Amino acid sequence: MRERISIVSMASVSALGASEDESWQHYMEKRSFIKEKDFQKFSALVSSISKEHWDGINELKKIKNYKDLDPSVLMAIYCSRKAFEKTNWKVKEFGVNIGSSRGATSLFEKYYKEFSENDKGLVNTLSSPTTTLGNISSWVGHDLHTQGPVISHSIACSTALHGLLNGIAWINSGMSERFLVGGSEASNTAFTLAQMRALKIYAREQSDYPCRSLDMNKTQNTMVLGEAASVFCIERGVQKSSLAIVQGIGYATEPLKHNISISTNADCFQHSMKMALNGMDSDKVDVIVMHAPGTIKGDSSEYNAIKKVFGDAHPALTSNKWVIGHSLGASGGMSLELAILMMKHQRFIEVPFGSFSKKPHRVNKVMINAVGFGGNAVSVLLSLD
Repeated sequence: MRERISIVSMASVSALGASEDESWQHYMEKRSFIKEKDFQKFSALVSSISKEHWDGINELKKIKNYKDLDPSVLMAIYCSRKAFEKTNWKVKEFGVNIGSSRGATSLFEKYYKEFSENDKGLVNTLSSPTTTLGNISSWVGHDLHTQGPVISHSIACSTALHGLLNGIAWINSGMSERFLVGGSEASNTAFTLAQMRALKIYAREQSDYPCRSLDMNKTQNTMVLGEAASVFCIERGVQKSSLAIVQGIGYATEPLKHNISISTNADCFQHSMKMALNGMDSDKVDVIVMHAPGTIKGDSSEYNAIKKVFGDAHPALTSNKWVIGHSLGASGGMSLELAILMMKHQRFIEVPFGSFSKKPHRVNKVMINAVGFGGNAVSVLLSLD
């Protein structure tokens, strides 16, 4: 990185809640928010935003032209307003990059159903403009009246952290001073769940902790989906108002051997973590918030990569997917939020059933990992100063 970047505010909505205090309190309860839900064709384990918070999100539909927006867009607007209000940004010249893995899946399913049932092959007039990839960032930019660049991307489960990387690149280029970045995923739809179940990686058993992220002794895959949005306001340099400083970033991909897998030792994570360290002594890192989706191969390959980079005396390891499941394109943002909350409260959130018992003496430097289908990895190193 050419210079350090400050994260000056953040906001999220998930099964944990819709405020930093609410999320932190729920983390400390050490319980899972994953529950069985009926999707008509089948039932499945998911984590869901509460009705109270959905009521708040859906209030946005009362605004002209907002009533036809997909839940993923409404969630992003809801969080972006909160994050922006926490800043001291007086100008509207900031960029927006909020991505998604699946995008407007609710509307896609709705409009395709209407199309398939219509003998004339007609579709709703808004079927295209309300489901485009850039739809999320465009509406957030419109809602906040930004005059900066409004862009988007979809890089599977590393989408949110790629949004952070992209915002940093714009700032380091001198083309922007501030960016609002993150991810939004309204993933709890029947078709999205059916796709995950078809991969044979989805949790099948209800228990106190259905997603066994970081349980290295599990004998079956336990990934679970969860809906969430998380956004962050970033700006150049070290600001007095910063929640955390982005000290290092790393990214890498590896040759595809299968559409969804990464190598046994996760070469992509090895490269991204080394890049984020940028020569810094690895023992300076206190905690790693792992991607760890709860699958046998995903968890073990990332852990193997950590051992390759940090050795057996690696940092304390944690994840939040045992709490809220995997929010796909928003998951890296939710991990970033967990890292910042642990740094703020100087308290480590451990996995209650995991295979690792090491706890840090402090939480001053935290690395966050995310990876998308096909081995598209991102690592971000946060520091308090």
